[in-house]
Amino acid sequence: MSEFGTRASWWDLPPSVHAWAEDALGAPVVEAVSQAGGFSPGTADRVGTAEGRRAFVKAVSTAHNPDTPGLHRREVGVLRSLAEDDLDVAPALLASFDDGDWVAIMTEEVSGRHPHQPWTDAELAATLEALTEIAAHRAPSSWPDLAEELTGEFGCWARLGEDPPVDLDPWAVERLEELHDISVRTVRRLSGDAITHTDVRADNLLVEPRGRVRVVDWPWASRGAAWFDASSLLVDVWAVGEVDLRPHLPAIEALGASREDIAGVVVGLGGFLLDAARRPPAPGLPTLRAFQRSRGDAAVRLLQHLRAD
Repeated sequence: MSEFGTRASWWDLPPSVHAWAEDALGAPVVEAVSQAGGFSPGTADRVGTAEGRRAFVKAVSTAHNPDTPGLHRREVGVLRSLAEDDLDVAPALLASFDDGDWVAIMTEEVSGRHPHQPWTDAELAATLEALTEIAAHRAPSSWPDLAEELTGEFGCWARLGEDPPVDLDPWAVERLEELHDISVRTVRRLSGDAITHTDVRADNLLVEPRGRVRVVDWPWASRGAAWFDASSLLVDVWAVGEVDLRPHLPAIEALGASREDIAGVVVGLGGFLLDAARRPPAPGLPTLRAFQRSRGDAAVRLLQHLRAD
């Protein structure tokens, strides 16, 4: 089974969404290819018309998951802001649909694939370059403050300390109080003015044929520290292959991070992921908890690696 979620297909969508897409594209959709990755139980398709017009469309209803339509609505607003800022690392928004139940987003089709697993040095460097470009842009003042958004998530080591998982790495068990203190100190430093995607993972990245990386799926965008996204990416990288990160750390430090900041982000995310993995299954997201546990375990291993250097 894939570690990501299961999706509905384009052909499962109601006639109203098909009609909206036809109007936006100027012709009926004759081809739809579902895309893997991510956890939304809705659709995610590369679509095309007989005339050759192409786009990417994702759609979801409250029946799939009660929270996901709200995330799609939030992403529409984010993509509009990014277009005004001329940030083309993100895909261009072409149209949106919202009838109160179904919410759909149509963007340009990015011609690309997800990064290799394990990651290659070239693709990691290209991703850090894309994240550096994003971080150079100021976020709208109306966007959520990243430190406030993650205060709860970076406080999860306290709960893990009260009731540690029986199979938690002994290295972490011996340092529960220390890891909590690091998380709390780090989250206070996450405020800032930079655009942060806040959910950078391989399945939210597309490598174009010439090697440039585009960043997709923007519902969690916030206003925060320029180095957060690049630091958080390391957890996803380490989860699928223990690559040598040392050549790439200077690119994160150039964004203003210290080695302590980078490690602190890994600690904070690790605590959140390990704690979240113990929660009941989320509606319509049957593989989410296993994914969170795998990334939480990877964060603990990565922290040990960073401390060893």
